[in-house]
Amino acid sequence: MRIRRSIFLTLLFGGSLSLGSVASAAPVESTADVPEASGWRTEVVVDGLEHPWSIAWLPDGSALVTERPGRLRLIRDGALVSTPIAGVPDVLAHGQGGLMDVALHPDFATNRLIYLTYAVGSKEANRTLLARARLEEDGARLSNLKVLFRNPDTKKGGAHFGSRLLWLPDGSLLMSLGDGGNPPLSFDGDFIRKQAQNLGTDFGKLVRLTEDGKPFPGNPFVAESGARPEIYTFGHRNIQGLARDPASGRVWASEHGARGGDELNLIRPGQNYGWPEVTYSMEYFGPAISDVHSRSDVPDPKVVWTPSIAPSGLAFYSGDRYPGWTGDLFSGSLSFGQIRHVQLDGERVVGEEKLTIGKRVRDVRQGPDGYLYVLTDESDGALLRILQLPATSLQRPAGQEIERR
Repeated sequence: MRIRRSIFLTLLFGGSLSLGSVASAAPVESTADVPEASGWRTEVVVDGLEHPWSIAWLPDGSALVTERPGRLRLIRDGALVSTPIAGVPDVLAHGQGGLMDVALHPDFATNRLIYLTYAVGSKEANRTLLARARLEEDGARLSNLKVLFRNPDTKKGGAHFGSRLLWLPDGSLLMSLGDGGNPPLSFDGDFIRKQAQNLGTDFGKLVRLTEDGKPFPGNPFVAESGARPEIYTFGHRNIQGLARDPASGRVWASEHGARGGDELNLIRPGQNYGWPEVTYSMEYFGPAISDVHSRSDVPDPKVVWTPSIAPSGLAFYSGDRYPGWTGDLFSGSLSFGQIRHVQLDGERVVGEEKLTIGKRVRDVRQGPDGYLYVLTDESDGALLRILQLPATSLQRPAGQEIERR
């Protein structure tokens, strides 16, 4: 069954969502020509990681890192433990797929549970899974691995697995799922990417789950016939960055476009983010994917990146290591080898600058010590720490404003 939402969303947490509440300011349109940030440098924490995808810190200061080919690594006392953690599930390491995100249960200190997203299947039929396991006290192995959630439908090829995780304060878990891939890949007789608008599938969605992988009570579409109850938002191409502002509770997502049209969005439950009907993206072979860039029932993105930066990893910085950066977003860029520093005033984007790393940036996180950390996506990838140069102040450039169009 194909279920669509085009004018009103009426099942949004205790009330209706009108067109007026969806309307937003025109997006900030960003280009490659943003200024370079000054007063910072990187240092290598560890290297020797094969296509690292995500990092999660343990209470003792050590860290878990996923490697896309299917390994989970432990960094302890500033060094990479040579032997990968045992008990990791078998994955499909194909294209963009493999072992992807890792997140700790909010009560990890007492239950030692971790969550993993990964691809399974074959090149011809694959899907994204969420599993939970216990990290043993010695950090050497996982036990009690259990699959909690899987995309009910399979897709073909090695693209658009989504897979970012984000815990919310109510104990729910957000998980992104990609749209299934680019044309000519198909599903149900049409391009598979159009499933992002179909509430009957999980392609191109953010889903909201319980700690056991079930649809979270009160999700926006639980009462809608034929809609999948785990869906939180829809109309996404491939979200690979999720971050939450701990003060305001705002949830932000960075999303890959096709050729141009990468987006930074403010996430609100139940909303349609437009893909592929409302987009700035171009087909890889030339024409616009849609002539519609804005629509009354679709929130405008806060930033549109053209040319594509290929955003992956997103951190909301709440620390005090870098004066002037607190309260801003930091997005990795795979295609430009940068971090994009998106400067915020509440919900409003007021500026942007770049930190050129020179390597594909897969993930950006704030560590428990208040520093920003970066994973570089390469066969000999590294975990980097961002440091402020001595006798400098990392301030927002005076008067910097991105043109609004």
